[in-house]
Amino acid sequence: MQIPSTAVSDVPDPLPEGMSVIDVREPVEWEYGHIEGSLHIPLMQLPQRLDELPVGHLLLVCTVGARSAQAVAYLSQQGLDATNLDGGLVEWVHTGRPLVSDDDRPARLV
Repeated sequence: MQIPSTAVSDVPDPLPEGMSVIDVREPVEWEYGHIEGSLHIPLMQLPQRLDELPVGHLLLVCTVGARSAQAVAYLSQQGLDATNLDGGLVEWVHTGRPLVSDDDRPARLV
């Protein structure tokens, strides 16, 4: 199965209406930094939390793109419009796109 994917350079800034970012990393990874406005649903919780996904196009992210590719494969099988972010948040940060944290710490990847 071909996994729909996109490069960071092809992701509009700001994100367009109708596109939602879903972060499938573990809670500790999320706490250190994530894309502003993204929804956190760890990969292993995704099947139980499908009803929480917004309607529209879903951009799935993780650290390097492996877990999010698994999530895209699963969501595509469920009939959802999902795309993997090539290179994940490592590539996101490398291209100068920002991360945020939910506390006073500077956002970063772990």
